[in-house]
Amino acid sequence: MNDRQAMAYIEELSRYRGIVPGLESIRELCRRLGDPQKRVPVIHIAGTNGKGSTLAYLTAILAAEGYRVGSYSSPAVTDYRERFMINQKMIAKTTFAKLLGRVAEAAEQMAAEGGAHPTVFEVETALAFCFFAEKNCDVAIVETGMGGLLDATNLIEKPLVSVLASISMDHMQFLGGTLAEIAAHKAGIIKEGCPVVSMAQKKAAAQAIADEAAKKHAPLFLADGKAASGIRYGLTGQSFHYGGFRNLKISLGGMWQIENACLAVETVRVLNERGFSVSETALRKGLLSAQWRGRMTVLQKKPYVLTDGAHNADAAEKLADSLSFYFTNKPKVFIMGVLRDKEYGTMIERMAPLAEQLIAVTPPENPRALPAYELAQAIRKVNEHVTAADSLEEAVEMAYLLTPPEGVIVAFGSLSYLGRLEQVIRDREKRMGAKKIC
Repeated sequence: MNDRQAMAYIEELSRYRGIVPGLESIRELCRRLGDPQKRVPVIHIAGTNGKGSTLAYLTAILAAEGYRVGSYSSPAVTDYRERFMINQKMIAKTTFAKLLGRVAEAAEQMAAEGGAHPTVFEVETALAFCFFAEKNCDVAIVETGMGGLLDATNLIEKPLVSVLASISMDHMQFLGGTLAEIAAHKAGIIKEGCPVVSMAQKKAAAQAIADEAAKKHAPLFLADGKAASGIRYGLTGQSFHYGGFRNLKISLGGMWQIENACLAVETVRVLNERGFSVSETALRKGLLSAQWRGRMTVLQKKPYVLTDGAHNADAAEKLADSLSFYFTNKPKVFIMGVLRDKEYGTMIERMAPLAEQLIAVTPPENPRALPAYELAQAIRKVNEHVTAADSLEEAVEMAYLLTPPEGVIVAFGSLSYLGRLEQVIRDREKRMGAKKIC
């Protein structure tokens, strides 16, 4: 299998089967591959928002200490292979094709023998573990795809530590209609006797996590971002004191990133207790160097251009708070694209009043995408200054025409279109000679 064949197989598989919660298929697939997930120590992360940023912090910190760190996350923003990384470097195309060929052969055998064909996420998860095992990673940091209990990544039996980022309402059709039900699913990554680090949660979520930890005799540690002090906020640099550490610095923007960084700090404490020695020097270096595209990412200034993958109500709330703080009284133009199965109505209610103008787009090449015209109709109920763009290129040109140099353009919603949008902006920068800052 070559690179072109590999990507064609992934695209075909994506159309073949959607989300199928459960562990039977992934366990059988990995068994046929020699159970690679048992050959690498794992940090397992679940949550609704912030799990990717937490993964980025932990990856950078452990890499700064000299560990060989695998990371598996989704979705990708700019390149599909971003899902599979070692020390923040994407899997090589040749390695990806070779490993996918091996996984695909096992998957096809399962189907030929009358079993269910593994889903694309199950194939990707198996590939990730094969990659980390083959490259002799010291540790792998693995992010759940959806939920936790029945997520394919939950075949991990004895994680070094289970990490729970912020939990809120999302994927209700699969995880349940209440915060407690959703949290119980995500707490499903907690394993017997294995330590758990959780961000401070809303009461119902916190109780579900505490109950599961008690049932599994798992030590529970809390990361309380509200305990951070001396906070200095910024778009491209922030600092704070937390847990006995003074003047910790991060490069990621967004007020909520302080909480994610505190979660990473508490996780490092637990790792030290588990024998993964991490120095204060590595902690500081990793926090500062961590990057995560599509999360309050600044692409340009004059005007400021930001992208953020706020794709649910809680993420939209946090983005709105940060925009109001960083850009008080600055004119704002929003580009918004969402998937049909998301709570976009709640997102609109929080975000739309902040904008002088909104431009609705259809996330390209995604069967779950909400058409721009339908999104514009929904936005118009809250803010009449909205138009639907026929393409991302048209949306970008309109946004620049509508935004003065002192204003800000913010593209948000589904992560699935932000990588393509960023490329459109970069192409425009080349034509126009616009000044970048990152």
